[in-house]
Amino acid sequence: MAHALEPDTVTAIGLDQRAWRLPVTLPAEADAPVRQTLRMLADEYRRLGVLPLSAHIEVVRHLLAVLLLRLTHLPATSRAPAAGGEAFHRFHQAVEDDFARTHRVEDYAARLGYSVRSLSRVTQAAVGLSAKRFIDDRVLLEARWMLLHTDLPAASVAERLGFPSATAFARFFRHRTAQTPTAFRARA
Repeated sequence: MAHALEPDTVTAIGLDQRAWRLPVTLPAEADAPVRQTLRMLADEYRRLGVLPLSAHIEVVRHLLAVLLLRLTHLPATSRAPAAGGEAFHRFHQAVEDDFARTHRVEDYAARLGYSVRSLSRVTQAAVGLSAKRFIDDRVLLEARWMLLHTDLPAASVAERLGFPSATAFARFFRHRTAQTPTAFRARA
């Protein structure tokens, strides 16, 4: 996401620091502006084709920056402290490096020298997800991006994401999104 924002915005929101936080609770004074920005971002995202593509991208980029700046500057009482520590940060980096090669928590645990249970515990503390869900969410994010922003057939996406077959990828995608990769791409 950092590449979609201006460098000053990345620094202002601390995106370059990879500090994970648990979900926020919006204080009353921040709720309306955040929700309004989210609505504007969602509306603009759906309006592809109304503006020239370069203008559309810039509008989405700026709205995303506004949203992230608003969320970053919430009162400290509405944010949970960073959690997970070094173990989570190492796991997160390993997932970023290898999500296209392995989707198994056991592989990451062995590589990092932790037990599966320890990785699950620190991931739950850091982001509120199991380690497996964290990996799957990353794979799904990349799958969606590839389906929306490339012309690769679903079988090629499956191969690039480390699935043993297009069928296994379709089953994973359908289980997580309630639609096939082809249907997802068609609706976008």
